[in-house]
Amino acid sequence: MFTNIPAINMVATGQRISDLRTAAGMSVKDLQDVFGFGTPNAVYKWQRGLALPTVDNLVVLSAVFGVPIDDIIVVDTGMKAQISA
Repeated sequence: MFTNIPAINMVATGQRISDLRTAAGMSVKDLQDVFGFGTPNAVYKWQRGLALPTVDNLVVLSAVFGVPIDDIIVVDTGMKAQISA
């Protein structure tokens, strides 16, 4: 049996993080400092769609940008998956 299941679009989510950061007038360094990261690598990976923020980090991003988490994550609903009955 095949069904449509939602999946996070990592590239679009990364672009959304980048757009929200820019709209907030923040640099990558600013976000790095908010999270206390030693390097900006994690932020760059999020923005490039190579990694997703953890749930805890999504909560922080939501607070920093003043938007719900649903406005950060981009979900594709057209993915087909086989479901075992």
